[in-house]
Amino acid sequence: MNKSSFDTDVLVIGAGVIGLAVARAVARNGKSVIVVEKNSSAGTGISSRNSEVIHAGLYYPSNSLKTKFCIEGKSRLYNYCKNHNVPFNNCGKLIVATSKNEKNKLEEINQHTKEIGLNDVYFLTKKQITNIEPELKCTEALFSGSSGIVDSHTLIQSFLANLQNLNCTVAFNSNVSRIIPEKKSLLTEVIGNNESIQIRSLSVVNCGGLSSQIIARKTLGLDSRFIPKQYLAKGTYFTLNKKAPFNHLIYPVPEKQGLGIHFTLDLSGKAKFGPDLEWITKEDYTTDINQRKKFFDQISKFWPDIKEEELAPDYAGIRPKISGPDEEASDFIIQLPKENKIPGLINLFGIESPGLTSCLSIASEISSRMNEIL
Repeated sequence: MNKSSFDTDVLVIGAGVIGLAVARAVARNGKSVIVVEKNSSAGTGISSRNSEVIHAGLYYPSNSLKTKFCIEGKSRLYNYCKNHNVPFNNCGKLIVATSKNEKNKLEEINQHTKEIGLNDVYFLTKKQITNIEPELKCTEALFSGSSGIVDSHTLIQSFLANLQNLNCTVAFNSNVSRIIPEKKSLLTEVIGNNESIQIRSLSVVNCGGLSSQIIARKTLGLDSRFIPKQYLAKGTYFTLNKKAPFNHLIYPVPEKQGLGIHFTLDLSGKAKFGPDLEWITKEDYTTDINQRKKFFDQISKFWPDIKEEELAPDYAGIRPKISGPDEEASDFIIQLPKENKIPGLINLFGIESPGLTSCLSIASEISSRMNEIL
């Protein structure tokens, strides 16, 4: 096996949308950056298996990182897409109530949006609902004007092109074997393409997604107390074999640990429904036609004209949750060196939805922290 070594200011582990955004922000701040990714291309993990929705930040607690980064991030993301020719559609979203109990929940969401400063969320009249979405059945609907969709694949390719222009190295098929804290640096050992590589850096940013806890456990001297337990929450999507019935995103009232089976569409107009929520113990991306009845039952509450046979399983993704099925939904964790006691180490845990929306604001936060760390 060949051996080689490199020095850099910052090593980013993971070339998903978060890792690439972080690398870009840090490099634009004048630091040298290397990105390592275990897969053969960028964005093949969580980043390739989500709804591609730009979230408005409606649901999360007022003082949470999810609210902060989502609200900041959606503006940054829309601006980035406009300036870098990344396809997107600021189509808006309707959150719908189909029963009296759900109406009360919508009222709570509406009040919450006012408390966190969102001024483009409001109730629609029944006439407005019928005018914009004639096939939609609901008792009430809350409209969110800043919700939308983005072509996440093109976004990732755009970030990669940015990194190339900034002279950053992105190494694929590269698995981190261990991270060794030194006196004034971190030595990361990487195995890839029949080569053993040592990368010495002033900082390591762990953006490993589903692998973040695994990578953290490979850091010598990192106390296990600082590595939160991970829960795998699988979500399946079904596609529709005919023209999309709606022009806006349609969401039910949210559940305890998710946003419910909702309607989204991609930029070609293809309709999809999901994700559901299934707690699993190991990575599994298989889809099951036997879930179709469950999807049909949920979808028909707000779209009664759907036929079960019009649905087909499409794909599945996994949310890297750090709270279990009987717990309140957790916040993002951006764990800085002062918290984990390892100089230069930043760990990101639980970056699930709204991670895509938040990627540029998370990246900006980490980049600003580098001035304290380096």
